[in-house]
Amino acid sequence: MSSTVVQSDFGSAVREGNAPRTIAYWGATGVVTIVPLLAAFAYLTTSPQAVENFRHVGYPQQLRGLLGVGKLAGAIVLLLPGLPMLKEWAYAGFTFMWIAASVAHYLAGDKPLFLLPVALIAVLSVSYVTRSSDRRVSADAMLS
Repeated sequence: MSSTVVQSDFGSAVREGNAPRTIAYWGATGVVTIVPLLAAFAYLTTSPQAVENFRHVGYPQQLRGLLGVGKLAGAIVLLLPGLPMLKEWAYAGFTFMWIAASVAHYLAGDKPLFLLPVALIAVLSVSYVTRSSDRRVSADAMLS
């Protein structure tokens, strides 16, 4: 009888025996990447609903293309292994984007809808806090 070693691709959290943290990370990261990927698809394919939403909140249509590319790039970076500095930028970009979305929807009179980006920031925070050490920027890299 032979034993087989199963190699995990879930990073150091599983190797360190921290499965609940890994589950929280991938669950939160899954949500914060699926939402921007779907939005990027709508933005870049000029979905009538996306065009109308931008008009409704007063954003120029040119911003739709820029945000579509940014959301697509940010979601891909969060899913790929490594790239810790780009991940920091993606987390920051999503935070700023969802703050702006919340303010825009509030000012447009979308009272219940303005809370959705706030909820996404909360889920993004869970992803950020629970990420494994191989997805973080080292202190030395931050100083240089």
